[in-house]
Amino acid sequence: MPSAQANPVSIVIAGIGVAAGRGYGKDALRAALFVEAPAIGPLCRDGRQLPDGSSSFIGLELPEPPDLLPARIARTAGLPGRAAIAVLDEAWREAGLDQVDPMRIGLVVGGSTLMAREQMLAQRDYAGRMAYWPPRHGHMFLDTDIAGLCAATYAIRGFTMSVGGASASGAVAVIQAAEAVRSGRVDACIALGALQDVSCLDLQGFRALGALAEVCRPFDCDHAGFVYGESTAALVLCRADAAPAGQYGRLAGWAHLASGHRGPEPSPEGELAAIRAALAMAGLSSDAIEYVNAHATGTPLGDETELAALRAAGLGHARINATKSLIGHGLASAGAVELAAVLIQMRDGRLHPTRHLDNPLDPEMGFVRGAPEERTIRTALKLSFGFGGVDTALVIREGV
Repeated sequence: MPSAQANPVSIVIAGIGVAAGRGYGKDALRAALFVEAPAIGPLCRDGRQLPDGSSSFIGLELPEPPDLLPARIARTAGLPGRAAIAVLDEAWREAGLDQVDPMRIGLVVGGSTLMAREQMLAQRDYAGRMAYWPPRHGHMFLDTDIAGLCAATYAIRGFTMSVGGASASGAVAVIQAAEAVRSGRVDACIALGALQDVSCLDLQGFRALGALAEVCRPFDCDHAGFVYGESTAALVLCRADAAPAGQYGRLAGWAHLASGHRGPEPSPEGELAAIRAALAMAGLSSDAIEYVNAHATGTPLGDETELAALRAAGLGHARINATKSLIGHGLASAGAVELAAVLIQMRDGRLHPTRHLDNPLDPEMGFVRGAPEERTIRTALKLSFGFGGVDTALVIREGV
């Protein structure tokens, strides 16, 4: 993590590509945030239900990605890779990256174990005939395959890498991209929160942990866990002096800390430390934060820990909402997708409501409930936390 001082290089977000809710593109995300959240239902992709039918899983699944790849390439790419190309295409075009030297463009893919369902299906389909196992499975199970697919499709020649941070992976990718631009390694860097293609085994694991629910109720007294929702997002970070007109805002501060916890248990000390470190880097006090986009998975311990950290940080005055209540929890993608939601809300001058927040744990906190709220937001905080003690915070400011 950088030292707690004002960032000497102004870093802005120049392009956004996203898939969440009912479809691909920023308008689909806007519809989910402000118009009508998509209804959850049974997960229908092959490999998302237990074979013996002993348990079923619900959530949100995207349509198939648009056909942007040649058919011979698309056949070798899994769902996370094809979805990555769709959101990268949107962000690339908006940021005008065709005008940037390819050697000065980087890519950070946030996520790990992204192809679990694909691997499980291959094991099922080739059982008893492993000699015919497709050669492509020798590399496509690697998370770097998504980075390679993106670099082979678009002119990214500065560097590519993948990073894992569990449910904070998307935010970790944003931080690594910001560091690459800040250091001068590249002029523009794409942070991709990859689609986590979970299998029924992953979902059963979350259920066994007590983290999965049929209704996501963040910060509500009746909260019981999260609902899985497919999503992915690409954000283009670049120096302010190299950005096109119309950028979304400035990444003013960030923090990526370890709480020292191995498993899923959140750490109030770790979360508070991340908030304070990001504010210090941005040169801001907590009073300057007008809006918090919370991690807010809807799990009892997670919500209560996050609220404690927000109170201790002096953020009881800020407006707070939970994007996962509308589009589900994308796991690896969540930090990037929710940052996209923050930037869209700041540009549009309105905050989305938190769904199913009927009986707040703390009625004194500034939760956005019921309906969208018209509000000008100049300074925001985005929180993302991951299993294994990964705590991140991002401070976003209006303008450059």
